[in-house]
Amino acid sequence: MKISVEISLYPLHQQYEAPILDFIHRLNQHAGLKVRTNNMSTQIEGEYERVMDVLKNELKESLEKEEVTIGVLKILNQAINL
Repeated sequence: MKISVEISLYPLHQQYEAPILDFIHRLNQHAGLKVRTNNMSTQIEGEYERVMDVLKNELKESLEKEEVTIGVLKILNQAINL
């Protein structure tokens, strides 16, 4: 099953841009995903298992690096053709 995920990260400190850009960069290193970013969020599309495995690992890394970070995810059980 293909899914689409919209994710927004909000590191709660003054230097918030670097952790967000690092997360996006790491997402783009994974084969089998379509990743698109805009000013408000990042959209990821791919097979359910692949997307969720990547998010599990990359979110964990981001959350471990930062003291406090908010993450907001929306998951759609269809591809939106990024």
